[in-house]
Amino acid sequence: MFQGNLTSVTVFFLLGFSHYPKVEVIVFVLCLLMYLITLLGNIILISITILDSHLHKPMYFFLSNLSFLDIWYTSSAFTPMLTNFVTGENTISFVGCVAQMYFSLAMGATECVLLSLMAYDRYVAICNPLRYPIIMNRKVCLQIAAGSWLTGYLTTLVETIFVLQLSLCGHNTINHFACEILAVLKLVCVDTSMVELLMLVITTLILPMPVLLICISYAFILSNILRIRSVGGRSKAFSTCAAHLTVVVLFFGTALSMYLKPSAVDSQEIDKFIALVYGGLTPMLNPIIYSLRNKEVKAAMKRLLIRNPFGTVLISVLNNIRASTLI
Repeated sequence: MFQGNLTSVTVFFLLGFSHYPKVEVIVFVLCLLMYLITLLGNIILISITILDSHLHKPMYFFLSNLSFLDIWYTSSAFTPMLTNFVTGENTISFVGCVAQMYFSLAMGATECVLLSLMAYDRYVAICNPLRYPIIMNRKVCLQIAAGSWLTGYLTTLVETIFVLQLSLCGHNTINHFACEILAVLKLVCVDTSMVELLMLVITTLILPMPVLLICISYAFILSNILRIRSVGGRSKAFSTCAAHLTVVVLFFGTALSMYLKPSAVDSQEIDKFIALVYGGLTPMLNPIIYSLRNKEVKAAMKRLLIRNPFGTVLISVLNNIRASTLI
């Protein structure tokens, strides 16, 4: 037994899914696939929004921020886990653990704020289309993006500093595949009521408040859409918001179930799988949802492929395959 604050520890042991060897192999394969698809999908989406001038709009500026965020969010959570599985060493240094805890939490908080501000962008686009270019100008977009990142990083810094001051007793084995803040708190043997109260306040600001702002934005959007007489106009307005709403439900649904669940419900194994969903599945689905349901993104991708000689060959091959299936 030992006692001291977290800074006195030099290394942590991560249990992950080691109690279930067969499950661990399946989780490794799934996480590796999710990580690779996340990297590929989000890099492609960022590249398209930068290279195609037709996508130089506020919506796609925020979308590229979201993609960049998802890349680092997934990397901070999955890279150490995948590395440990390959090397067979389920350990992480103190510095690595603190960095992982801080960045994964900061990225998640930033995404919460960014998704709520993206809902505001959709509100302005649909409810004030004529004033949209004036309201959502370049300066405002940069301020919104910077505000999202700053809010996420500063709130997480406060939480991390308070957690590092707590005393650790007994062992340095974390029952998780990553240095997740709730899992780290389980190692503490002193009263954590003040830290938990602080986390509750910050979590309320970062999770329910953005959800409330999103609901208000979409209430105005829905009211405006119902006043549109043409079926085509309504369909276009709904399709504009559908991708964002899908991402919001996936991300906030899993995050709320993780951080705002009743204290009586305490299953670390369930927490691990929930963390896999919001840390891997959601970032992987984001570019797929936005590209498959967005005609502008698909058109931009086609234009970029046509400009590239390899892309022209690829389009020709796809057209031949499509034609052969129709015969």
